[in-house]
Amino acid sequence: MMKTAFCTAAIFCFLSAPNFLLAQTSSSGSLLVLSKQGHTLNIVDPATLKIVARAPVGEDPHEVIASADGSTAYVSNYGGGTLHSLAVIDLVSQKALESIDFGALRGPHGLTFVGGKVWFTVEGSKAIGSYDPAAKKVDWIMGTGQNRTHMIYVSDDLQRIVTTNVSSGTVSIIEKVALRGPGGPPPGGAQAGAPPPPPSGPTRMDWNETVIPVGNGSEGFDISPDSKEIWVANAGDGTISVIDFPGKKVLQTLDANVPAANRLKFTPDGKHVLVSTLRGTDLIILDSSTRKVAKRVPIGTGAAGIQVQPDGSRAFVACTPDNYVAVIDLASLQVVGRIADIGQPDGMAWAEHH
Repeated sequence: MMKTAFCTAAIFCFLSAPNFLLAQTSSSGSLLVLSKQGHTLNIVDPATLKIVARAPVGEDPHEVIASADGSTAYVSNYGGGTLHSLAVIDLVSQKALESIDFGALRGPHGLTFVGGKVWFTVEGSKAIGSYDPAAKKVDWIMGTGQNRTHMIYVSDDLQRIVTTNVSSGTVSIIEKVALRGPGGPPPGGAQAGAPPPPPSGPTRMDWNETVIPVGNGSEGFDISPDSKEIWVANAGDGTISVIDFPGKKVLQTLDANVPAANRLKFTPDGKHVLVSTLRGTDLIILDSSTRKVAKRVPIGTGAAGIQVQPDGSRAFVACTPDNYVAVIDLASLQVVGRIADIGQPDGMAWAEHH
């Protein structure tokens, strides 16, 4: 069982409690934005685009995810693959909880919350796993055998996992399968030349991994809303790989000119794919049906995290070098606002209020 270490510094520094309460009632959710420079989680009212609270989260925060009920945020403290904790923020009572110490599991990065659990990558340990908040322990770990296992997707039915492996230039599709125990010899012994007996014994669950080569620096990825395709941004090549998800093979490699691509997200209707790049000035928007660039939207001098509002009306793009988050209207595909005063923003998430 993993022990927890209390993060004494992680105390909420609320800017305005009345404003925070107003944010909860004036919108259906909150935007969560990490600041690498400030080592904080910023809680933003999406209606006013104002920061209503900040919470210290630890060194080198990279990704954040909220629980399904919007009550808790989990933040990966990455440290280039050397750190080993998740910060935990109670979004309801407005205070920090104990941080989660992963011990020998190093470099937590990608996060998602499915089936009541936090699923994570640990890049320094070349593995993925799940943390059970109810039991307060890591309850499953699996090695990928790949270098820099970075981002993670888990299907709602918990049967499929997808990861990108940056330095290996691969994508792992990991599927849950049922296995039977080994069969014993038939009564009287096996006859010469007879085929081996079929497996027998109790059924157990296991995972099969399919490793798919894509492009150099495979990092940001997303699953199409119909679950038929995986789109992967290859930062080293400036390309995008389109994978047949059920068939587990690359369908096409798009020359999208996105060197240093960082994140890739589908819009909820599946029509557009948004790609950020750390070295470019634009957010690249592709038409998913034609697989061509539909528009390049100037947003700053480089960008990292992307979060699409659940209703599909807007996208938020972390312009890391410029210390703000650009707000994109997804109907007009134009910048309509900024969330300022966030030092080196990166990972983002949406906390739905219930």
